[in-house]
Amino acid sequence: MDLASNMPLDQVIKQILSPGLAMLPLPMDTPNARLMLLTIGRQESRFRFRRQQGGGPARGFWQFEQGGSVKGVMNHPATCGHAHRVCNELDMAWDRTSIWAAMETNDLLALCFARLNLWWAPGPLPEVGDYDAAWKLYADVTWRPGKPRRETWNRYYDEARSALGMRL
Repeated sequence: MDLASNMPLDQVIKQILSPGLAMLPLPMDTPNARLMLLTIGRQESRFRFRRQQGGGPARGFWQFEQGGSVKGVMNHPATCGHAHRVCNELDMAWDRTSIWAAMETNDLLALCFARLNLWWAPGPLPEVGDYDAAWKLYADVTWRPGKPRRETWNRYYDEARSALGMRL
């Protein structure tokens, strides 16, 4: 059992979110994107586990699978070029297995791929305070978790919103 505690959201913002988003084009760094990324990270791993609990295949705080979102971000026309540039900047081989494995230890890589996984989705990101639209984007469009836990979403969303200093 992993006895480490959850990484505080202010630390995630300072050490992962802000530097990771700085590696991507400026239009990708929006308040709504930050809110979604923090909420999804809490939902997926609580910012505690970089390897899926129970021996599953997901890696990184945003819990990407090699044949799922890693492959999707690498191959989607809206994200492929950005992902390739990030990998070059991080001196990472452009190889799905290598990228997936590195997500367990490279939080900036994981963050960039998480943002790119939201980037390809059609339409704008949900407005701040629209819990249901944010949940649908996460659960039905982008991450599509095998065991969705809607009961924790609003709490994690509110924690992320508070850490970002956002008001409803």
